[in-house]
Amino acid sequence: METLGSIERNIMSEQKKIATRESYGNALVELGAKHENLVVLDADLAAATKTGVFQKVYPERHINCGIAECNMTGIAAGLAACGKIPFISSFAMFAAGRNFEQIRNSIGYPQLNVKIGATHAGITVGEDGASHQCCEDIALMRTIPGMVVMSPADDIEAKAAMDAAVAHKGPVYLRFGRAPFPVINDRADYRFEIGKGEVLREGTDVTIVATGLLVGAALEAAILLADAGIAAEVINICTIKPLDIELLLASAQKTRLVVTAEEHTVIGGLGSAVCEALAETAVAPIYRIGIRDVFGESGSAAALIKKHRLDPQGVFEQVKEFYNINKG
Repeated sequence: METLGSIERNIMSEQKKIATRESYGNALVELGAKHENLVVLDADLAAATKTGVFQKVYPERHINCGIAECNMTGIAAGLAACGKIPFISSFAMFAAGRNFEQIRNSIGYPQLNVKIGATHAGITVGEDGASHQCCEDIALMRTIPGMVVMSPADDIEAKAAMDAAVAHKGPVYLRFGRAPFPVINDRADYRFEIGKGEVLREGTDVTIVATGLLVGAALEAAILLADAGIAAEVINICTIKPLDIELLLASAQKTRLVVTAEEHTVIGGLGSAVCEALAETAVAPIYRIGIRDVFGESGSAAALIKKHRLDPQGVFEQVKEFYNINKG
């Protein structure tokens, strides 16, 4: 007879997987049909970022700026000032890293309506190595006043975040992955709102707050934890800024133990945001799962995820260790 854990495990193993960069490209086409003033700019990476899908359908609204990300950002600022809704696209390392000054001064400071589609974020860029594995982008974008920062968990949430980004007036940073993500939000009652998180699994012993790729890993880890007698509550936080403090506080007050999980450095990302939000209340100890202040390296996405203990087994082991130290 199957246990609840084994049934859930089978469901997780059978999930379809879609890279959120694919979701980004497809959403641009859908949004382009609804918004004639939507334009897309890329830095000679249309095939990789999937903006090439938009280019085929709306060639007159697609601008290849060449390998000149900073110039692309300036052009987008000008287009936004003229009433357009520009999306600028590149790898996260270039979209957020190389572009930081231009985003801060040309988009953030005047609060222009520019959307930043950053693909190939985190270590799952894989064999491209440390130079292209951006694990600092959330930290950078969080510091810009007025910038909305989102990291979708799957294909469905990526498209919903895109809809919300277009509806929002002001700068938005959207983080997408190269590797396929499990689709976890395929249900009729799914709703998305900027600044709102969602409890995907209720629990009483520990809260796991996850974003992006780590949401699926957190759900699988919660099944393993249940088998070990630990009831984990799993919260999906797509919008890292503004953060759903009310939801986080309510969960932390219930479980009295919080773990964050992200494919990003533990410095300045989701973990830091949650620590900052809950520090004034001092309701629970917090442990941050993520990249531990190191650069990435060349390797397969799966091998790197496992090395940094960001796979379901690694998340399970870290949460269990933290639980045992504090409550065991």
